[in-house]
Amino acid sequence: MNRKELYRQIQEHFQKTMPEAKTELHYNTPFELLVAVILSAQCTDKRINQVTPRLFQDFPTAEVMAETTPEVLYEYIRSVSYPNSKAKHLSEMSKMLQKEYQGVVPSELKDLIKLPGVGRKTANVIQSVVFQKAAMAVDTHVFRVSHRIGLVPDSCKTPLSVERMLTKYFPNDIIPLAHHWLILHGRYVCTARSPKCEECGILHICARKFGEFKK
Repeated sequence: MNRKELYRQIQEHFQKTMPEAKTELHYNTPFELLVAVILSAQCTDKRINQVTPRLFQDFPTAEVMAETTPEVLYEYIRSVSYPNSKAKHLSEMSKMLQKEYQGVVPSELKDLIKLPGVGRKTANVIQSVVFQKAAMAVDTHVFRVSHRIGLVPDSCKTPLSVERMLTKYFPNDIIPLAHHWLILHGRYVCTARSPKCEECGILHICARKFGEFKK
C-alpha cells in the first residue's frame, strides 16, 4: 500500500465513523472560540469548558475584554495552565482585535498570527472551524497520530512539515474534518501512553503495526 491509498482508506473510515466530527471546545462566536483555543494550549478542552462560561458571560466581545486588565482576567482563568501569560495574551489580543479589526476575528492567516497569543496552530483552528478553510492545525494529537498510522514519514519532524504533508494528501474540502478526526482519534483511541489498538478501526492499515508506508 502506498501513502495515497492509505489516505483514501483513512478518509473512508472516518467519514463512516465520524461524519460530523467537530471541536469539543464550547463557544458561540468566533471571538469565543479564539479565546478558548488560546486558553487550550497545553491544557485539556474539559478544563477550558469549565472556565469559559463565566469568562464569556462577563467578557463576551473583544470590545468588553479590551477594557479590563490581565490581573482581572487571571482570576477567571487561574485554574488553566500558564494563567499569567494567557491572561496577558487575552488582554493584548482583545485590544489589538478591537483596534485593528473592529473586534471582528479575521479569516486570513497573516492577520490571525499578528494577534498576541496566536500562533500558526491556533490560527489554523480558527480558519478551519470558523471559516471552513483548508487549514490543518497540528497539535500533539495530530502530530502523534499522523506519524503512528503512517500518514507522514519519520522525516516530518516539525508541526509545519506534518501540516504540509496532510494538506497535500487530504482533499481541500476534507481537511477541516480531517483535523478533528485525527485529534479525536488521538484523544480517545490512539492515546500517547497506552494506545487502544484493540478498539481501533484502522489497525489493519496502521503503520505502527505493519511498518512504514512508501512515500
